[in-house]
Amino acid sequence: MRPDKSVTLLDIRFYRHYRVVHGARVATAFVLTFIMVRLVNVPEGSWPLITLVVVMGPISFLGNVVPRAFERIGGTLFGAIAGLAALRLELWSLPLMLAWCAAGIFICGYLALGKKPYQALLIGVTLSVVVGAPTGDIKTALWRSGDVILGSLLAVLFTSIWPQRAFILWRIKLADFLNTFNQLQQAALSPNLVERPRLDKPLQAMLGEVVKMRTLMEPASKETHIHKAIFEGIQTVSRNIVCTLELQMNAWWASRESHFVMLNARTLRETQQMTQQTLEALARALHDGNPKPVQRNSEALAAIAGELRLLMQARESDITEATPIHGYAWLSLELVRQLDLLSQLIARALRK
Repeated sequence: MRPDKSVTLLDIRFYRHYRVVHGARVATAFVLTFIMVRLVNVPEGSWPLITLVVVMGPISFLGNVVPRAFERIGGTLFGAIAGLAALRLELWSLPLMLAWCAAGIFICGYLALGKKPYQALLIGVTLSVVVGAPTGDIKTALWRSGDVILGSLLAVLFTSIWPQRAFILWRIKLADFLNTFNQLQQAALSPNLVERPRLDKPLQAMLGEVVKMRTLMEPASKETHIHKAIFEGIQTVSRNIVCTLELQMNAWWASRESHFVMLNARTLRETQQMTQQTLEALARALHDGNPKPVQRNSEALAAIAGELRLLMQARESDITEATPIHGYAWLSLELVRQLDLLSQLIARALRK
């Protein structure tokens, strides 16, 4: 997919309720498969339905569909072959058949704790389904094997129709985070307040949303072929600016005298305004897919950073009185640096 594709209002509504959409997709696939099984009169017809739910249920994003499809097919075929072999061995020796099944389930359990737990699960499920057939009834075992494979293929088909994209949801969630951060920063550093606002819970909730975005990085990277290190960098900077804001609040409300001095400092007011504009531009860029306005903000951020350094040097003469002011100015400079880095990373993520 194109990383710079704009996010429409329909996309935003669609992805804000992606769990509902996924549930509706699974339900529709189940009903259609049930009708097909009844019309064709497929023997052992419950197994395609069971396999469909097991295989399709945990998957919602396009970035997971293709690799999971190969895991599904490989795990199903391996489990079916192992199950058919177990039924043949049962005709010779029941202990030998049990030993064979134990070895297959051992492989399933061993791989379940590795890099491909999903494939391991399907090996165990398919093996269990096939060996559950009556003793020596190869025909039933073959039908069950075919039904499980059919259910897996139908799951791939239905998941691939109008699939959800992790990269789009990641962009929407990151834009929401930036807008929320902007609102909390304005509330925390508002010149109209006389007391420090209580924002601990909103800050923790916002940080929790950042942590949740980590689950989207791997499928988003597979969908767009954007290096995962870029997503990791954006994730790290996003956490850092939340911590910086908390420290800024401490310095902003450290004492009444320093607070009034910072309220009247032109450079600090301009820094706050520039920070707000940058956050708004980043959120718009994530929705529009156009990083150019963000890149233009980099020059303004660099100019603000230079003024902040001059302000810090001017306050170094009286360390005792200016400690909160100096700390707030340094934190503002650090926030500007982090926003500039975030702008560069988002621009690279949205580049064609």
